[in-house]
Amino acid sequence: MSSVVLDKVTKVYPGGHLAVDRMSLRAEDGEFLVLLGPSGCGKSTLLRMIAGLEEITEGDLWLDGQISNHLAPRDRDVAMVFQNGALYPHRTVRGNMAFPLEIAKADPAMVRERVTELSKALHIDETLDRRPGTLSGGQRQRVAMGRAIVRQPKIFLMDEPLSNLDAGMRTELRMEISSLVRSLGVTTIYVTHDQVEALTLADRIAIMNRGVLQDVGTPGQIYNDPATAFVAAFLSSQQLNLLSATVRTPQNQHVLLDFGPHQLVIPWSDPRAYAVSQHTGRQIIIGIRPDGLAPVQESYDGPSFFGRVRTLEYHGHEWLAYVECGAPAVAVPEPPDPRLAASGRTESGGLRAMVRRMFAPAEQQHEDQEQVGQNPGSGHHRRADLIVRLGGRPAWRPAMPVKVGVDVARLMLFTTDGARIDPPRR
Repeated sequence: MSSVVLDKVTKVYPGGHLAVDRMSLRAEDGEFLVLLGPSGCGKSTLLRMIAGLEEITEGDLWLDGQISNHLAPRDRDVAMVFQNGALYPHRTVRGNMAFPLEIAKADPAMVRERVTELSKALHIDETLDRRPGTLSGGQRQRVAMGRAIVRQPKIFLMDEPLSNLDAGMRTELRMEISSLVRSLGVTTIYVTHDQVEALTLADRIAIMNRGVLQDVGTPGQIYNDPATAFVAAFLSSQQLNLLSATVRTPQNQHVLLDFGPHQLVIPWSDPRAYAVSQHTGRQIIIGIRPDGLAPVQESYDGPSFFGRVRTLEYHGHEWLAYVECGAPAVAVPEPPDPRLAASGRTESGGLRAMVRRMFAPAEQQHEDQEQVGQNPGSGHHRRADLIVRLGGRPAWRPAMPVKVGVDVARLMLFTTDGARIDPPRR
């Protein structure tokens, strides 16, 4: 059993920088777990703590059922693939791949056999006698993977191994990583900031932000039922529509989401209706993915928005429309930064907020100024555009008045601080 268990693990660097905050997570034996999050969220630090390259400030790390906080890296039976490959430039491909087994004083005949077999699986058998400087980026990453895999460790750790490659090479290597790792059945923890990699590779995804675990589950669970608005927005290939609505229950007939010029009805038969009704008279945040919206005819009498097309955007396989609808849109609410809270500061006075205000449009700067002193988790208002997927042959044109159908069942409902509104448990 090669499980990895993190129990309230915290990492604080000298100077008080909090990189990981009370992380509790488990990777099961043979599982492919992806750590996903924006740059600087702590995911690589977490991986390095598992490898033994960083000390754990607080909490416990269990590898294969044994507490491993103070084990040396060589005693953890883990193999790590770094972002840049980190190959020995004076050794050939064969020498790089064989190096871990040579250090372990393995039988030379077995070493040659294993390197040859693995090089064929990674499609680098024709490069065995070449040196890293003569290889492409994709070939170097394959060699780095082969060097990690060749000694058959209990745990693979991969730190953004595809981020330096072009799109076509990333797709090719992504498929090879998935098939190879699953054929070996080795527990794998894979760090990335690319949601496509996470969705296509993972058995489960753990999403981090600001050193804190935001959500964990299968790709389908996290995509369709995200725990926070941040998770919903981060796990979207196109920008997520986030709108502010006031909850009303007119004569207790249904739950009404009031967007100002638009209203949507949630019937009482919807399992979410009761939970939303508890926010009557208050604002909540509505998340709608672009594929949850669709062009409809003017005669359509179902749930819809109306507006005017501001612009169209071509993506090769599809068009996206930006529709001005007048509904109050909000920015993605993020949880308070524990690193700022620990020092008694707030983000509104920090460098990140100052830079955001400097480069924001004039109207947004005015809105931000009005919101100084408010809860930073409530999100600030931004331009009220709906992003709508149109497919390959759009009938819409800029400045055209349009009607947009809404799939109410696919609405994601959050409180103003970004937490999911859950139906009551039975």
